[in-house]
Amino acid sequence: MPYYVFHITGDPTGLVKNLDFQQSFESYKEARNFARGQRAELGRDTEIIVKVVFAASRLAAEELLMEKREKPILMEWEK
Repeated sequence: MPYYVFHITGDPTGLVKNLDFQQSFESYKEARNFARGQRAELGRDTEIIVKVVFAASRLAAEELLMEKREKPILMEWEK
């Protein structure tokens, strides 16, 4: 299964994610290096998030990124 790299931007409300497919890779190392290069080019003051996803297809990768995930509950000793 390939690794997919996406640029993710969101609206101000945080309800909608815009996914911009960048490239796919067969090895994690290539995908990681590409994503790191993209993050370096974009800089720290951008709203774009660069993500690497491992999935069976591009559609499956997009579905994983669009999933709404709950924030983890912090235990008292983790605060």
